Amino acid sequence: MTRKFNFSAGPAALPDEVLQQAQRDLCDWQGKGLSIMEMSHRSDEFVSVAQQAEQDLRDLMSIPDHYKVLFLQGGASSQFAMLPMNLLRGKQTADYINTGIWSKKAIAEASRYCTVNIAATTEAEHFLRAPTPAEIQLSPDAAYLHYTSNETIGGVEFNYIPDSGSVPLIVDMSSDILSGPIDVSRFGVIYAGAQKNIGPAGLTVVIVREDLLGHTLAGTPTMYDYKVHAEGESMHNTPPTFAWYLSGLVFDWLKRQGGVAAMAEVNQRKAAKLYAAIDRSDFYANPVAIDSRSGMNVPFTLADAALDKLFLQQAEAAGLLNLKGHRSVGGMRASIYNAVPEAAVDALLTFMSEFETQHG
Repeated sequence: MTRKFNFSAGPAALPDEVLQQAQRDLCDWQGKGLSIMEMSHRSDEFVSVAQQAEQDLRDLMSIPDHYKVLFLQGGASSQFAMLPMNLLRGKQTADYINTGIWSKKAIAEASRYCTVNIAATTEAEHFLRAPTPAEIQLSPDAAYLHYTSNETIGGVEFNYIPDSGSVPLIVDMSSDILSGPIDVSRFGVIYAGAQKNIGPAGLTVVIVREDLLGHTLAGTPTMYDYKVHAEGESMHNTPPTFAWYLSGLVFDWLKRQGGVAAMAEVNQRKAAKLYAAIDRSDFYANPVAIDSRSGMNVPFTLADAALDKLFLQQAEAAGLLNLKGHRSVGGMRASIYNAVPEAAVDALLTFMSEFETQHG
């Protein structure tokens, strides 16, 4: 079997070593005579897997002891509702920064439960940059400030952590979590869908400060209460066990690569060479402001959009998969998450150069 280079935005590439380990374990996990998928989530064996995964994530992100780590279902989209349900704490307003499609989805859902104040937006500029710190205008009565650190579709990333004043800072980190070090103590809640930089689809990681637990809106469903999941150690109901197990393998793989600081160096190198190739070309272009460019999702266009289909066909024939941009923005997009090796970016650059020579 030949593995090709996968630039999908999600579900995204997984490390080859992780897939090979899962393959070895699939039918007979550690000599137990059954698959990890067939085990009770309350068995000693699976509980040990879950606990190790949590500890490895804590180690990778230096998560303080007064934060709970939850492994949940429902994707980041469920978090759009869970956040106001758990964090309004008697207030009627929440601040949101609008930087693209995923921010807008979070805002729309939060608007069902509270008044949303748009603390900053770059919509008038077609979301081609993140707002500056000076542009963020907080409301005096907000319960929290929410932002999306990396807009997967538009390729816009914050190069700083916004100041939320005296209220908790909440971040959707679905597509850049574990791509480099962050100070977890700056946040009230960090959440991320797993299918980009953590593991397979079906799992959502939530890191929540303990003092924010236990303040749900009246009528909040049990399964939407962070405190319930924290007290049940993410096993109030049957969790997505296989996704949790695979994510644990990814955490272990990341530690063996040297942790998130080491991954940041590789990621910065991958992104730098790809953007450099785009910028020195008259055939390719990236519309995002340089100081807001994503290190994980690199959108680019061709000088002649009529060549898009041919570019994608020939890229796939060359073993470069899932480069089509999101339907809302068009063009191309290379997602270069942790599991995408530098060799994949090098192969893409070679192909782009050859395609430009032929068609530029």
